[in-house]
Amino acid sequence: MTQVFHRHCHTPLPLAVRGEGVYLYDQSGKAYLDASGGAAVSCLGHSHAGVREALHRQIDQLAYAHSSFFTTEVAENLADRLAAKAPGALNHVYFVSGGSEAVEAALKLARQYFVERGDTQRTRFIARRQSYHGNTLGALAVGGNAWRRAPFSPLLMHAEHIAPCYAYRDQKPDETLLEYGQRVANELEQRLLTVGPETVIAFIAEPVVGATAGALTAVEGYYKRIREICDRYGILLILDEVMCGMGRTGTLFAHEQEGIEADIVTIAKGLGAGYQPIGAMLASDEIYDTISSGSGFFQHGHTYMAHATAMAGSLAVLDAFENEGLLKRVLPTGAALNARLQTRFADHPHVGDIRGRGLFMALELVHDRDSKRPFDPRSKLDSRIKREAMAQGLMCYPMSGTIDGNRGHHILLAPPFIISDDQLDELTDKLYSAVDNVTQVVMKEYPDAG
Repeated sequence: MTQVFHRHCHTPLPLAVRGEGVYLYDQSGKAYLDASGGAAVSCLGHSHAGVREALHRQIDQLAYAHSSFFTTEVAENLADRLAAKAPGALNHVYFVSGGSEAVEAALKLARQYFVERGDTQRTRFIARRQSYHGNTLGALAVGGNAWRRAPFSPLLMHAEHIAPCYAYRDQKPDETLLEYGQRVANELEQRLLTVGPETVIAFIAEPVVGATAGALTAVEGYYKRIREICDRYGILLILDEVMCGMGRTGTLFAHEQEGIEADIVTIAKGLGAGYQPIGAMLASDEIYDTISSGSGFFQHGHTYMAHATAMAGSLAVLDAFENEGLLKRVLPTGAALNARLQTRFADHPHVGDIRGRGLFMALELVHDRDSKRPFDPRSKLDSRIKREAMAQGLMCYPMSGTIDGNRGHHILLAPPFIISDDQLDELTDKLYSAVDNVTQVVMKEYPDAG
């Protein structure tokens, strides 16, 4: 018996006792290659000496000081470094303890920005279907994960949702990729005109969609059109980089590769690499100056924001990125992983799409490759693949509901940036075995598509 309220009451978990490099070890000594970074968190692996040393030093000096009484040197330094690296005018950093908190802060700051300007009629957010922005009520409300939203829908504020940029499923046969991207981006303008642009606060999106749709990248030109629409109608652009940011897709901020600037960006996960809970919201000069010259007070806050130990750990993570050249490894290592996946799964009848950017990859699984029909949702394909992969010593991140919250399955991969070529081979071999073993069984049990 356990007194821990685990995520699932009927799924026993192995006991993790040690981490070394890209591996975690359970109480029996079994090794698990962490091919998903937990949930795209452990970008440095599980035993980085520099981060551990930085945490020890900070704890010995000052573990915590409440941010309403003090600032700390590590918080000031971390904010300086993030602001210096962020695109555009994102020069103001608000520290929290995780991704959902960062998104909540972004939503509230965006609303307060317009309140301070006297635009109190702005109450709406627009987001996308098949997105994920966190599990708190505000983050769930703007998120487009239908399964996670369903039990709590009566409690959620209203948010508008438009189509994702999902070319594998939604591009028309007679459309170029550019035409498709412009069409779905223009849904934002259409929705603004429907609800009244003067009532809208912001559009929020993940530059590369994470857990809900599986490493879904936008086509070229999509985000530039989104930025144009936001500017035309005077709404803010919030980019959620909690999962795809902090080097995961090859640049420190994922939207650098889209050639745009955001008004607010949220980060977490890779910022602390799993060594301490941390998240952050970055806001533009315009937003900060509006608050500063108005009330002077952001009406928000959490007990552990700007926690000194977490700040020190994240500084050490950024040091590792720079001093060890890790960000430079992400794109070539991601290309090596992609090449292995493309080769190994080239003829697999149930892998329909392999996609992603950098070390943020996904495989979309299909019942039938030619028609792209998904597996029957009753098959529990995702949880079965997860169990089989764990049995083989591989951690991956399978999910269901890829297409619409009910139908579709994918496997998300987000290994540590330090993964070696031999370990990429191990990852690919074990993943193939898990997918092949489970899909063969499921095809017999559920011969019809979902």
